[in-house]
Amino acid sequence: MDWSPDMTPRSPLWQTSAHLHGPAPREWLFEDNGSLTQRLTQLSEGRFEVEVVAEGWQPLREDECKALEASPDTLGWVREVFLLGRQTRWVFARSVATREALEASGFELAQLGQRPLGALLFSDNAFSRGPLEATRYPAGWLPQGEAQDQEPLWARRSVFRRDGLGVLVAEVFLPAFWQFLKDQRL
Repeated sequence: MDWSPDMTPRSPLWQTSAHLHGPAPREWLFEDNGSLTQRLTQLSEGRFEVEVVAEGWQPLREDECKALEASPDTLGWVREVFLLGRQTRWVFARSVATREALEASGFELAQLGQRPLGALLFSDNAFSRGPLEATRYPAGWLPQGEAQDQEPLWARRSVFRRDGLGVLVAEVFLPAFWQFLKDQRL
């Protein structure tokens, strides 16, 4: 991971499956183009929850602007949640859309509450999903208190498009998720 002079992580390099080299949990990053919400609900035997961390208008990060083909420092709606399986934080998800596109679309991203965004995106046939990309997500970008002494974590993202709206959804797999999978194999 590259660091800027002020010790904040620079934007990670997001890569498609064809360009990502080395060991990576490809089954969870690329092999299923369906809803992660649905997979986590099945894995947790229906004990799935959404914990909203924060949501509101803020400047989008450089990598998010690039993915949404927006100018740098574009203002957007940011929704950060934890996806819980069996009352344990398995995934951190950050979803963003530019203010201009969101307001023009009438899509009510701010009205989701505890409902999973994935369920909404996959139930609306007007949305098409772009390619999945993966990276080692900077632990410093996780909500405060979640990132202590952690190495960068595996994450995937994709853009869902409908007309002029793009919704970028990034999903970061937390250590508790990998531990659950490991325990299930024993």
